[in-house]
Amino acid sequence: MAAINTVFSYSAGILACLLIAAGTAFADPSSWSRQGWSTDFSKHSVDYNEILSGGPPKDGIPSIDNPDFIPVSEMTDLDDMEPVIGLEIDGDARAYPLRVLMWHEIANDTVGGMPVTVTYCPLCNAALVFDRRVDGVADTFGTTGKLRNSDLVMYDRKTESWWQQFTGEAIAGEKTGTKLALVPSRLESWKNFKARHPGGKVLVPNNPRMRNYGANPYQGYDTLARPFLFSGELPEDIQPMARVVVVRDGVTPIVVSMLKVREEGPIERQGLKIAWEKGQASALDSSRISAGRDVGNITVQRGGKDVPYDVTFAFVANAFLPDTKIEKAASE
Repeated sequence: MAAINTVFSYSAGILACLLIAAGTAFADPSSWSRQGWSTDFSKHSVDYNEILSGGPPKDGIPSIDNPDFIPVSEMTDLDDMEPVIGLEIDGDARAYPLRVLMWHEIANDTVGGMPVTVTYCPLCNAALVFDRRVDGVADTFGTTGKLRNSDLVMYDRKTESWWQQFTGEAIAGEKTGTKLALVPSRLESWKNFKARHPGGKVLVPNNPRMRNYGANPYQGYDTLARPFLFSGELPEDIQPMARVVVVRDGVTPIVVSMLKVREEGPIERQGLKIAWEKGQASALDSSRISAGRDVGNITVQRGGKDVPYDVTFAFVANAFLPDTKIEKAASE
């Protein structure tokens, strides 16, 4: 979670996060209520001791509720390899750069007539788009400042129920057990998006001076031995920060390492084709996102059409899908 507004150095960033982790108390719903939450904490589907403070308070990381866009042809700031969440619904194509979402994590938007919530959790590298209709009624989402398994916990603004970003499921409050529908999107390079949608639009900051957009406040994060603010079990036979592709569009979830797709792909599973190509910078490597090492692009399709997927870390998949084996490359 982008708890600070300026880029910290690698060593300072490690220290700051360790201090936060060391000082983080276990969950206390009564204290949350005293903080002003109107959430019905008597209803929940997870152990509250699994929920930790990420540092910022409610809406301390401000969601984007009135997104501003410019035509693809007018964007001059993005490097070709910079990662964006590419979304197209009924001919309405929009790119959401991670250089913006790194600092906001949630963008509430309407694309092709569909109300959507575009989300990015830096600590999990989880980029997911949801239909933001809850029980058929459009809602908007914000950040709680909490984490579970290092993953963003969101809240809806009508009932203030808390939602797990990785699963799209409400885990506390009135809407506990309700799930948001995933919407197909791509985590792709800016070059790939603008080639696919030259007539599309791209998200720009409402206030360019609000944050150091383009900077990565988690320099070196995706090459650490273990993640920040995570106390769960790590996978035994793969590096916890290895990127994996998660697909939950079939009969059973599929989790396959990105390296396996790169070395052995395209891979076909349950009627899906999972493919890799070079040309996308890691948002969590260098101090400037544009300078991140090339981790490549993933596409997941069934019958030539995109299906929802996520490129996350192995420790995340292991935490949320413990019964699903991670398929590794022979070299891992």
